[in-house]
Amino acid sequence: MLDRGGPRPLYKQVADLVRGQIERGELKAGDPLPSEATFEKTYEIARTTARRVARDLREQGLAFTIRGEGSYVGSPGTPRSPRKLPIYQKIAAEVVERIQRGEIPPNKAIPGEKAMMRQYGVAKVTARQAVAHLRELGWVITVPYRGTFVTDREKWPINPGS
Repeated sequence: MLDRGGPRPLYKQVADLVRGQIERGELKAGDPLPSEATFEKTYEIARTTARRVARDLREQGLAFTIRGEGSYVGSPGTPRSPRKLPIYQKIAAEVVERIQRGEIPPNKAIPGEKAMMRQYGVAKVTARQAVAHLRELGWVITVPYRGTFVTDREKWPINPGS
């Protein structure tokens, strides 16, 4: 339980809880740490406080961060537990499925960054990576100041599993 009125900063209290999980073996070297969004929801803290939790764990040598993938238990170079796909690729794959099912038809906008951030509990950089990945694969085009739209069906990737 967090002491919200006490002198110890909330980020230190949450970092202590995570350190306890590491020490008890609940989180092992190479395991992903909970995301900032997960910290926010679980401990009812602000995003900036959640970021400070991860930074504090890095400063203690208990975690390391790989941009666009997340934070992991251990020090840089620790072998990471296998993840099937980076989170931005999982988000992109879900959007592709929605396109293929017809939920998001050609020439219609896909969910914006803020909607992706809320739906998937990710940081803005991860939502942007998902959109960039969809663009690289040819599923969407971005129109400046308008949004990102599904491309015409004839322009979809030949290999739909992409």
